[in-house]
Amino acid sequence: MDLPRIFTIRESNHRIHNPLTADQFATLGASLRLPAGTRVLDLAGGSGEMLCTWARDLGFTGTGVDISTLFTAQARARAAELGVADQVEFLHGDAAGHVADQPVDLAACVGATWIGDGVPGTVQLLQRSLRPGGMMLIGEPFWRQTPPDEETAQACHATAVADFLPLSALIEQFQELGYDVVEMMLADQNSWDRYTAAQWLSMRRWLDENPDDELAPEVREELTTEPARYARYGREYLGWGVFALMKR
Repeated sequence: MDLPRIFTIRESNHRIHNPLTADQFATLGASLRLPAGTRVLDLAGGSGEMLCTWARDLGFTGTGVDISTLFTAQARARAAELGVADQVEFLHGDAAGHVADQPVDLAACVGATWIGDGVPGTVQLLQRSLRPGGMMLIGEPFWRQTPPDEETAQACHATAVADFLPLSALIEQFQELGYDVVEMMLADQNSWDRYTAAQWLSMRRWLDENPDDELAPEVREELTTEPARYARYGREYLGWGVFALMKR
């Protein structure tokens, strides 16, 4: 049980596996106005940067769950580095279907709504761990501009235009599910650059160190084509944000 190797090769040097910066996550955490001692469940939380830094800066406690052995190890190391290993724990496992043993104050899935087969299912999954009156965080792509055709959508790593919604329609979807949107933090083109472009150097370093690996041709093809594709399509059409929700 693990992520595909190509994903971990791309993101092996990332602390944050989505297009928000450390400063944006710090601003988001403070904007939620939650007290020290807030209990968090972070599903598909990657290398644990959000949970670890919020534990250090805001006094939160909690658990992160991720399917990647590499990212889980990185999260545990980061917790030790920041001196919060007594406040947070990281479990290697499939976040799909994971429910906290005790209700939490904040339940999050930041950029991995496939664990619930989409936004509605992920909202339902997080709600199962959330105390009454608690808050959830959903990270999700949206279209900055609606692609003119399916080819453009696929160049943004969607399977079809219908995979994502415009920002206003995504917010309306949350509302239709019975939740108030009470905060949000949106990626911008610069934060997208920091997330995406950093993958190119990771892939190049890996290729230099592993020229005979069976995955090398796939990594070489991606490194050759992805920078221009991102500049032409992803940077212009694809948005991303984290949305704080409270059940009505």
